[in-house]
Amino acid sequence: MPSSYDKVVAITGASAGIGEATARLLAERGATVVLGARRTARLDELAESIRQAGGTALTCKVDVTNREDLQQFVAAAVEEYGRLDVMVNNAGVSKLGPMTQIDIDAWDAMIDVNLRGVLHGIAAALPAFRRQGQGHFVTTVSTAGLGYAPTMAVYAGTKNAVRAILETLRKESTDGVIRQTQISPGYVRTELDVGIDDPDIRKEIRRGMDEFGLSPDAIARAIAFAIEQPHDVEIGEMSIRPTVQG
Repeated sequence: MPSSYDKVVAITGASAGIGEATARLLAERGATVVLGARRTARLDELAESIRQAGGTALTCKVDVTNREDLQQFVAAAVEEYGRLDVMVNNAGVSKLGPMTQIDIDAWDAMIDVNLRGVLHGIAAALPAFRRQGQGHFVTTVSTAGLGYAPTMAVYAGTKNAVRAILETLRKESTDGVIRQTQISPGYVRTELDVGIDDPDIRKEIRRGMDEFGLSPDAIARAIAFAIEQPHDVEIGEMSIRPTVQG
């Protein structure tokens, strides 16, 4: 495998879905993975599985809405391994519903995790990246922000806000220190639907996931592809969706 896989990679939302698949794949390919999520029991099981397969993993309890958690997450990676090469901002929630419901609590939850959580990750890792002279942000966005659909207004809004932030960061980083990659998945078989309170919407999203959703491994391979590039090559954005998805 490419020598660039000899990297320290921190992943939020690592206890399941895309985060878990990415951790397993990168560890198999030689990366050291630092796993962050709220469900520490699942993190510990994942880390033990990686170690038994010959990989290296460290776990941290991380709630991305808490800036101190992200600061401690990055600090743990640097203290344990001497550096952090890649921050994968992957944690996300999907609380879909029509705007007419005026579900402000759901809006706040998506803003706090999908947008503020990414900002917390950037704020925590950016100083370390600049001290090292290089670093790479990989962020899970969504195809929901590429085409607008009923019930997804605020969800898509948080994802597009992240796009704007990352593209601006790219334009501010012309000294070559920072790379950034946006990964936009379509339907993927994950647990993202569990946060949807409306049973009809949740059933419809689950149906799409089950009938034609991709394996999280497909997204993990895209993330791995972006990470393996030499530092003077930036994969800015990739959309990965089922061929049959409209």
